[in-house]
Amino acid sequence: MSDDAIVSITPEIALDEGYTYAGGLGVLEGDKFYTAARLGLNYYVLTLLYRGGYVDYDFDADGTPVPRAQPQPQSFLGGLQKCCELELKLKGESASVVAWQYRRGSASVIFFDPQAPEWAIHLTDRLFIEKDLPERFLKYVLLARASAEYIKEVLDPESIRYVDLQEAYTAFLPLILRLPGRYRLIVHTPGPWGHPAFPRDFFEKEFGYKMIEEKVVLTTLGAIMSGEVIMVSAKHYDIMRRVIPHLLEKARFVTNGIDLERWMHRRIREKYEKGELNSESFSSSKSEARGDLARLVNAKKPVQAIKDRAVIVWARRLTKYKRPYFVTRLVEELRDEAVFVLGGKAHPEDKEGLQFMKAFKELEKKYSNVVYFHDYDVGKARVILAGGDILLFTPFSGWEASGTSFMKAAVNGTVPIASRDGAAVELITDGVNGWLFGHDIRDLVDFGRDPRVAEIDAREYEELEAKLQKALDLFNSDREGFQTIALSSILTFAPRVDMKRVLREYYPDFVK
Repeated sequence: MSDDAIVSITPEIALDEGYTYAGGLGVLEGDKFYTAARLGLNYYVLTLLYRGGYVDYDFDADGTPVPRAQPQPQSFLGGLQKCCELELKLKGESASVVAWQYRRGSASVIFFDPQAPEWAIHLTDRLFIEKDLPERFLKYVLLARASAEYIKEVLDPESIRYVDLQEAYTAFLPLILRLPGRYRLIVHTPGPWGHPAFPRDFFEKEFGYKMIEEKVVLTTLGAIMSGEVIMVSAKHYDIMRRVIPHLLEKARFVTNGIDLERWMHRRIREKYEKGELNSESFSSSKSEARGDLARLVNAKKPVQAIKDRAVIVWARRLTKYKRPYFVTRLVEELRDEAVFVLGGKAHPEDKEGLQFMKAFKELEKKYSNVVYFHDYDVGKARVILAGGDILLFTPFSGWEASGTSFMKAAVNGTVPIASRDGAAVELITDGVNGWLFGHDIRDLVDFGRDPRVAEIDAREYEELEAKLQKALDLFNSDREGFQTIALSSILTFAPRVDMKRVLREYYPDFVK
């Protein structure tokens, strides 16, 4: 192995095959991996192999989503190469783990797959799905212990320049493997779900450490033991300054990006890279992207209106703070003014998210111009985000750390209409390369209990509807004017969201 390795520890990663991710973090890590491979970086992603994937859904007779496992496709498993076998201690017992390698050029994803004992095997049945808190704790201790053994036995700790801990669940590793000055904690969410805590007796039983706090917050633990804490947008950094003021001297931000080769439609990217993207070439390239979307949609449900009406997209993880109820209301109020392509699924324990899935399914059944992809994945996202005309990005302000769906849309001339949150406030100039609505809230408003939420929602929905109507009027009456904004989206977003820029900011000594 050559010197100067980069290691990224993550609970999930979205590759172009397999079911090894749940949402935005996984997609982001996949984009980093593929870009690092093309740049020739000595890059290692360490994660777990989930034999049952994350979650898929069937729908019963009344449209209620019924969760089920996602068994890994044999084509994916058959492409993994056995790297080595690791022995580690977990819960006071010996556990055996196989490390499988997925390699692209100079970059590798290492999947840890427990083989024994039986209880350890079940820790990785599913991604982000556990039967109880002790099982969740042990799952991520397994990731940390396997990562430590792999680094010691295969990589040589002295040759590693960076160990990036993606989100708090990876923060166990510095307790096990001391690598002074090389750990960095990457914080991907301001929300409480991204900052799990475990009772101190768990740490005493597993590690022998007698922690001071009754409950140990993994974000705090990881931040204290890391040399640097990185947030994923300027706004996220500003918000987290109020959450971790005692760690601020370690903190900075690197705004997220995307792998342009993965997400730009091939024709649009070809013209962009040659410097030939103009109104005429964009129009013909976008027509091809819309054709790809029409085929995907019509294979699921015939939607003739997709040929001549604006296509509005709302697609992401279904949970309340992303405000899917905004688009359900828009569908009812706009009726036949556009085609709506909806996508996304909820965690099986998110009861509100499951209700939104049911609502989306009912809208698909009720209206001929609505189609819903509950099995929204990387492959479908590439077609939908490139082929649409308008993307709705609607998180409650302060709750989205960055967001990348609007970036993927914008680099394809699918114009974003976004709430003032995450990286949208850095990248969108209202009326120039997209539209913004709502207030730029810099506090974490208690989304579940604060009485101001209803008032904010009412005001912001009204503004969203006005901005969308403006965009639709432009699309219908001045197509050239609409395409000017779409072209501006591509030309202003592409250089700023390019994952090469992101990796250059993370690893300036590797990427020039």
